[in-house]
Amino acid sequence: MDMFIELSMILGITALISGLMKLLKQPLIIGYILAGIILGPYSLNIVNSIETISILSQIGIALLLFIVGLGLSPKVIKEVGKVSLITGVGQVLFTTLIGFFICRMFGFAAITSIYIAVALTFSSTIIIMKILSDKSDMKTLYGRIAIGFLIVQDLIVILILMAVSSLSTGFNATNLLFGTLLKGFGLLVVLFLLGIYVLPGLTKFIAKSQEYLLLFSMSWCLLLASLFHYLNFSMEIGALLAGFTLSLSPYRYEIGCRMRSFRDFFIVLFFVLMGSQMVFADITFYIVPIIVLSFFILFGNPLIVMIIMGLLGYTRRNSFFAGLTVAQISEFSIILVALGVKVGHVTNDILALVTSVGLITIAGSTYMMLYSNKIYSYISKYLKVFERKGRKVDEQKFHELEDYDIILFGYNRIGYDLLKYLKKTRNKFLVVDYDPETILNLAKEGIDCRYGDGSDSEFLNEINFSKVRMIISTIPDFDTNLLLINKVKEHNAKAIIIVVSTDIDKSIELYNRGATYVIMPHFLGGQHTTTLIENYGFDFDRFLEEKVVHIESLKKRKKRGQEHPTHDRD
Repeated sequence: MDMFIELSMILGITALISGLMKLLKQPLIIGYILAGIILGPYSLNIVNSIETISILSQIGIALLLFIVGLGLSPKVIKEVGKVSLITGVGQVLFTTLIGFFICRMFGFAAITSIYIAVALTFSSTIIIMKILSDKSDMKTLYGRIAIGFLIVQDLIVILILMAVSSLSTGFNATNLLFGTLLKGFGLLVVLFLLGIYVLPGLTKFIAKSQEYLLLFSMSWCLLLASLFHYLNFSMEIGALLAGFTLSLSPYRYEIGCRMRSFRDFFIVLFFVLMGSQMVFADITFYIVPIIVLSFFILFGNPLIVMIIMGLLGYTRRNSFFAGLTVAQISEFSIILVALGVKVGHVTNDILALVTSVGLITIAGSTYMMLYSNKIYSYISKYLKVFERKGRKVDEQKFHELEDYDIILFGYNRIGYDLLKYLKKTRNKFLVVDYDPETILNLAKEGIDCRYGDGSDSEFLNEINFSKVRMIISTIPDFDTNLLLINKVKEHNAKAIIIVVSTDIDKSIELYNRGATYVIMPHFLGGQHTTTLIENYGFDFDRFLEEKVVHIESLKKRKKRGQEHPTHDRD
């Protein structure tokens, strides 16, 4: 079949199945994987150009991790490095030990049990990054911690894959590992120096042409990914470091914005290819082990992470959300077992078993992560056992007062302008935001602020709403604003409640539930323009003055890392 026709059919069928998933209000990732299974050898058998589609999907993976790297500044690594390292290594060790004993309990041989147990420890970086991005949770504390321990997992799995590969080719694993570490360290030093002294100035020159900036960024991402692959490192780590080296560039936000569309297209092919390569065999003999192991990954892995993070002093909320990110196995898990089959350590039946566990846990964890807020609201009271007593590491409070006239939930974008007004008034105000970096920056400016999530019912219970005169929420999520309205109304029926919405029907519903005013940003833009025309008429000079003020405002926003949303969810 012609490659163009094959790719057209793949995308067409994927679009149909994903459209059905959207109608059923199911995650699109599930639709992509299902499309791959339908397109694969067990059904329509359309996916034949495996090598070409694999290359395209690898581009998607590289772009996804490149964009993640853009947000990993040295400040973020310093903030979550310790907890990510301890949690990542701890989860791998405990999952391997428990998984090994479960496998031995079912009568598997020792070498087979080791392969299965190790395969169970690794979580899918690609799937988790995609869901965190879809939920706009990449900048949250739990999101940053999750990204950190996923990187730790990826480094561990690379070393394991290299060791197993060396067994099949007869190389000395110790020499290979030692040489690799030296090469890796040298590469990191070079990239670190480039990221600090060369790339910021270079991108400033390149950014004079937005098209050239995109071309340079894409080239830098793929070149570093290819270099790492050539040197027997992970392509994914190379792409991540490519983004990280540009994280100090003043144009990192423009780069990320322009590359997201390419990422979303190519990453679809990765999930389709994953579905098409799922190995299915006669697994009736392994039904019980598959169910038990899937249950262990879906619930045991999050439990391990929650225990470790709880011991490190984190709240049960962040521990719970971070724990859900390891509730599935990775594509690397399947690759590891496939390599074990090639070496002769395990049989194809074990590969089918691990693939089945992968399919179940990927689907289950996707739903768990997407509906994590609702799940947490039901079970949070039972999770107190995972918290240490006393002050928590992630309870950042930079304020002394208990009673405020105004509380602002969400600083980014709309909140930025509101804060400028609040500073001019004599009202006592508090800013609440879920980005720990934002809170630290506000604290340095001497602004009363607190780290927290408006969708967390327990957090809202800690705030004294009884004397507050105005609540402003710039969070566009409907359920969060509804919860906020209900909490405020319980304690203060006369408080003015201003919220944000991007949907007309939901705006009306928020009014019906008690909102005093609902901001609709897209409509307000037209109203603001109308006001300018009414006030300035055809006065060119006054419009020019407005232009200068607006440019200065945009430059300040850019320095703070703010960007205009590309869709309503933002």
